[in-house]
Amino acid sequence: MSGTVGGAIGTGSTTTLTDATIRNIIKGEKTTSNDPSVNVEKGEVVTVEDDDQAIPILYHDEQFPIDPNEELETQQFTVRAVLVGCLLGGVIAASNVYLGLKTGWTFGASLFGSIFGYAILKPLSKALPKHFGGGYFGPKENVCCQSAATAAGSLGLLFTSGFPAAYQLGLLGASPQADFGRLITFTFCCAFYGMAFAIPLRKFYILKQKLVFPSAVAAAHTIRSLHVGKNAEANAKKKTNALIIAFCAAITLRCVSEYAPGILWDWHWSWTLYSLGWKWIIAVESWNWVWEWTPAFIGVGMLTGLNASWSFLGGSALAWGIIGPALVTTGKAFGEAVSAQYPGYMNYNSMILADPVNAPSPRYWLVWPGTMLLLCGSFAEVGANYRTLFYSLVQMLQPLFKRFRSVEVDEKDLIYDPAPAHEQVPWWQWTGLIVLSAFFSCLVLALQYGQSVGVTILSIVFAFIFSFIGCESSGRTNITPVTSIGNASQLVIGGVTRGKYPTKDAQMLNLAGGMLALGASEQSADMLGDLKTTHLLRASPRVQFYAQLCGAVVSIFMSVGMYVLFSAAYPCINDLSVTGLCSFPAPDVGAWRAIAVAVTSPTLPIPPSSGYTSIAFGILAIVVTVVKYRFVPVDKHVWVPNMNAIGIAFILNTTTYPTAMAFGSTIAYLWRRNYPMAFGMYCYAVAAGFIAGEGLGGIVGAVLQVAKVSGNYYGTAVGCPGMEYCG
Repeated sequence: MSGTVGGAIGTGSTTTLTDATIRNIIKGEKTTSNDPSVNVEKGEVVTVEDDDQAIPILYHDEQFPIDPNEELETQQFTVRAVLVGCLLGGVIAASNVYLGLKTGWTFGASLFGSIFGYAILKPLSKALPKHFGGGYFGPKENVCCQSAATAAGSLGLLFTSGFPAAYQLGLLGASPQADFGRLITFTFCCAFYGMAFAIPLRKFYILKQKLVFPSAVAAAHTIRSLHVGKNAEANAKKKTNALIIAFCAAITLRCVSEYAPGILWDWHWSWTLYSLGWKWIIAVESWNWVWEWTPAFIGVGMLTGLNASWSFLGGSALAWGIIGPALVTTGKAFGEAVSAQYPGYMNYNSMILADPVNAPSPRYWLVWPGTMLLLCGSFAEVGANYRTLFYSLVQMLQPLFKRFRSVEVDEKDLIYDPAPAHEQVPWWQWTGLIVLSAFFSCLVLALQYGQSVGVTILSIVFAFIFSFIGCESSGRTNITPVTSIGNASQLVIGGVTRGKYPTKDAQMLNLAGGMLALGASEQSADMLGDLKTTHLLRASPRVQFYAQLCGAVVSIFMSVGMYVLFSAAYPCINDLSVTGLCSFPAPDVGAWRAIAVAVTSPTLPIPPSSGYTSIAFGILAIVVTVVKYRFVPVDKHVWVPNMNAIGIAFILNTTTYPTAMAFGSTIAYLWRRNYPMAFGMYCYAVAAGFIAGEGLGGIVGAVLQVAKVSGNYYGTAVGCPGMEYCG
């Protein structure tokens, strides 16, 4: 899983994130920040006077208006923007490997790159001579910096899913350090498909469907506020200070809490009550209903609307509060006793099972309905808009088609592109990148992993198909469900290669194909988010494409390097024989390993009851999507449950992150409603600081672990279940 969670919004609607700072304005009346009224029309720009300044209220549907006082930017693609963006993205790449191994989630670098990029480049642009990095630094160049940062921060999920699973199954070398070269070349194979796929998908998802892409819109609003307005410089300083304070607070909490996790990080409230004599409440601890003070996920919630956050929490309640306990009660799934010393204290999350069909764990049982919810819901969204999708691809490939035959396209089906022709990415550039990447992938996977060209091409085709799911989900919910996408690709490739390779070879091919789809879908969603920011700020899509190419190279080396570091610090990541509590549970790895084993086994090891339930949930996801588009008004889509968020809740084996995100989104909602001016000024900056700070705190923790001075060695277990260290 990747990305963050946001509100599921219908085409062309507004969200709590993108409603702007104040959503309720009475046109023609002077209002204050405490005088909200009725919603303004979609896409309209209005202002609210607040004594000292006028703040425009902007929406995600249309490009932001041109500032008449804005200085002309003659150069959007600059060395300084790319270098700083790659540096900042490298920081996020490092933190993403930490977060992915810890939680199965990663985060984009857009907000972090936007604000810190401004904080670094704006002063330099004034202090340095023009020929040495000085000169005007505007919002469009800021977007270039952000795009480089986003690309440099991608690809981390490869090392929090498929690769650890391969090591756990004994399919690779002795250690990641020994396989450094192979890891680099495989990551290179995955590094460029996503940005190439994003170019044709831009017309459909951004220009036609006008999906929200919450983080991208937040970045666009942030960049505009940093550069535009009579108080832009003062506002920029406030935002930067807020980001730095939030960043420092998050990194400090993450580092300090390592030494007292049961007090400062995880609140095992039900264990405390159990210790006080409420013996029955141990079941709540067994199902992992724990409160966690995670700045990253609280920050994610602050960036999202209530719909997906509470759908996510509702999905967790359904999966881990209703279905899971019902499975155990009826004998359909089973847990393992944690300790005989604490009767009733159970582990329901095991993915290492002797008989997964007849004796599955609740987590294993729930993986399949969750995956089906994601797949059916995402493909139903694409299917509901098939006509527009088809013509957007035809229009994108029109120059190529004209060389062979004329394609008649109805004028009403064409999608208007506001970017000038010289700023659009030519078809031969993105198609050429796909061809070169495919050739390199076939070469590397054949020589280093023994994979046939046919299977590699099939993996690339599914990588493109599943990119639709990633972009659809990211655009509507800010979640990119790449774990499910990779797992679905595993299932397809497993079916194609069944019986044709020895078991170990088949498992490696299965994981490699899944990771190819995962990398492409993750990156295409991230890159499309950048193109959303580009569109809103009227920047050049071609510039972002070039900046992303530069950033992707940084991501290759940074992601591999961080994986090697964490593997050395925490051997339990790659070795199941290491006993004791692992500080990095890598929740995605179990699913990848289980599916690789399942599809290479003689029979499909899915419990029948789980399979039937999966079919039912898949049908439900399709029905809900059809009803939403056919019968529910667009402005009411926000009330339709978010099936992607619910599906992810089924797969994620913890409830801490849904509760933290619901908490964050509720705080943001109340903040925006009661203090809209302060919300617009500080919310995005604080959220970005929280996310980046916790990630970097994890890097510090890894260094402390390698140095043997971490909480594992000197921390306290007070507040942890059974008085065992829980950091």
